[in-house]
Amino acid sequence: MPLLQADLIDEVVGQLQSGKEAEVYVVRTGDVYRCAKVYKEANQRTFKHRTQYTEGRQVRSSRKARAMDSNSRYGRQERESEWQNTEVDALFLLGGAGVQVPQAHTFYEGVLLLEIVTDADGDPAPRLNDVDLTPDQAREYHKFLMRQAVLMLCAGIIHGDLSEFNVLVGHKGLVIIDFPQAVQATANNAFGIFERDLKQLAAFFGQYAPEILATEYPKEIWKLYQNGKLKPDSPLTGRFQQSGKKADVNAVLSEIDDARDEAMERRGFRK
Repeated sequence: MPLLQADLIDEVVGQLQSGKEAEVYVVRTGDVYRCAKVYKEANQRTFKHRTQYTEGRQVRSSRKARAMDSNSRYGRQERESEWQNTEVDALFLLGGAGVQVPQAHTFYEGVLLLEIVTDADGDPAPRLNDVDLTPDQAREYHKFLMRQAVLMLCAGIIHGDLSEFNVLVGHKGLVIIDFPQAVQATANNAFGIFERDLKQLAAFFGQYAPEILATEYPKEIWKLYQNGKLKPDSPLTGRFQQSGKKADVNAVLSEIDDARDEAMERRGFRK
């Protein structure tokens, strides 16, 4: 492991998990235990680069952007670097915005060194999908994650794969993990990804508290965001009222005709 060779850690204790884009190990530095996330090569990942995630990502260098659009060796290397750095950048940004994510310590040669999230016994925290919930716990956790989604959106980030598999139940509460597929909120397909994230959570928690299935948080939150009214503490209801007002087609056509007539008169034409 590169971290060992660079003397950034003292020991690899053991493998914690193997995911679709990386393998995670428990490592030790002195008396401190952390996680080391080792990203897999593109041809070893089951979760491939997809246009819906890479679209709308900002690349600082125009040269790198052009290379990433090509299939050259340099271009492939840059795509890999961008893929990995997306998670690193997101963790630092979101941690500073108050989102409950693991603290990132360093990133070196394709390995991300992270805080290890533990349960009450000091063992690695379980994923949300491995925990049985009461209806009240489901409601509490769902409400908390909706607020986390708001914090992320206020920071300009959408998780991109938010589900019960990417949330840990730590001794201090829920912690959101795995951000290599994060997208900017300004991407053309941002709302579709945001809505899918929140619907995945609703489907999971709805197994324990069925009323959650009827909530409309994605549309409610996104409307506030689009209107520039979304704040970290914006009140949420889970309800969304579609506009019932019908468009007055005749009035619209009349305005178009008036505008056309005015334009014709300015050009010296008369009806």
